[in-house]
Amino acid sequence: MKKIADFSEEHAKYIKRFKKENALVTVLRFALLALLLGLWELFANLGVIDPFIASSPSRVATTVRRLFVEDNFLYHIGITLYETILGFLIAVAAGYVLALALWWSERLRRVLEPYIVVLNSLPKIALGPIIIVWFGSGVKAIVFMAVIIGVIVALITMLNGFLATDKNKILLLKSFGASKFQILKKLVVPGSLPTFISMLKISVGMAWIGSIMGEYLVSRAGLGYLIVYGGQVFKLDLVMASTVVLCALATLMYVLVAFLEKKIIKYKN
Repeated sequence: MKKIADFSEEHAKYIKRFKKENALVTVLRFALLALLLGLWELFANLGVIDPFIASSPSRVATTVRRLFVEDNFLYHIGITLYETILGFLIAVAAGYVLALALWWSERLRRVLEPYIVVLNSLPKIALGPIIIVWFGSGVKAIVFMAVIIGVIVALITMLNGFLATDKNKILLLKSFGASKFQILKKLVVPGSLPTFISMLKISVGMAWIGSIMGEYLVSRAGLGYLIVYGGQVFKLDLVMASTVVLCALATLMYVLVAFLEKKIIKYKN
């Protein structure tokens, strides 16, 4: 890896400015979060907002600490993580494979395209009763909900990425006698790598939406279950604490995907 001293003076100045800008953005992000949390706590203490309804950062922190010490909070976190990650992996894999199949066969793509559009626009929550009958009120139903929410998005995103491949490059490879499989392997798949990374980032959110939506319907454990239970018995601190932990886990999963993106780009270059 090159050091800054190895670059020209202008390039070195640009790199320093770029690093300073990134550092400033990071500081401002945390400053904004601290400001919002501070205002939330202040307004709750002053009675501007009702802490029973809106809770407060201190009450949320106390609730999270109590859940870890007194209740089996790690169990609920583990259940939700398992459902989300499994649904994420299945949806990504299935969406990628289906997108490859539709790219490979134009006829199949033209036949299935209207059905894909309909499935994408269908509110998946409407399938809740059917999913419960099919899979029961357990983890399988929740994972299936996460999959059906994420797989169509993954499919459409990757298919658009495959179809966006430069037609001139495809024509050039065909002129050299390349087979369709060789075009797919050497051009389409490598060229769609940025789309694949974008699809992963989108699928993270879809997986969390699906798993929490499934837990709203049928779960007896998990963060979604705690949120529903807290709302039913008016323990809104429990609702807010579970939501904050949920946001933290979703952010962590997104950060891991972003880290994977950097590793892939570094390896590719």
